[in-house]
Amino acid sequence: MSRQTEILALAHKRGADKSLPYAGALTPQEAFDVLQANPKALLVDVRTQAELELVGRIPGALNVEWAFYPGMVANSGFAEQLVSQLNQRQLDKDSVLIFLCRTGGRSNNAATVAASLGFTQAYNTLEGFEGEANDSKQRTMINGWKHAGLPWTN
Repeated sequence: MSRQTEILALAHKRGADKSLPYAGALTPQEAFDVLQANPKALLVDVRTQAELELVGRIPGALNVEWAFYPGMVANSGFAEQLVSQLNQRQLDKDSVLIFLCRTGGRSNNAATVAASLGFTQAYNTLEGFEGEANDSKQRTMINGWKHAGLPWTN
């Protein structure tokens, strides 16, 4: 069994344990490992343009905003934009799509939408890019993509 197969099986089990409506949930390190092992896998970052510019971005990720800054106004065209971008990249309904946001909430919603559109391999990245907040509601690198030391740029 390949490392990618093992990781996705674990992610699927997490998803089943939590009754998620999509394929499963990955840690940031697992998401990175799958992306490295599978050149057809795609990271879909659903953070706002402001977040990408202020906090950092992940090289090679597709950005489709779940909501717009300021005000976090829902992107009513999210599903159509996602499908259009995936079609342009010639990805099919069985492609591995790994969704990521700041902490894992919006990406959970995005993975849910992708699954409802028939994408069978939609995964959420637990902890997101910045990770969970501490008790004072500050992002202090408790966990997340950046805390794991995975690639990102300003």
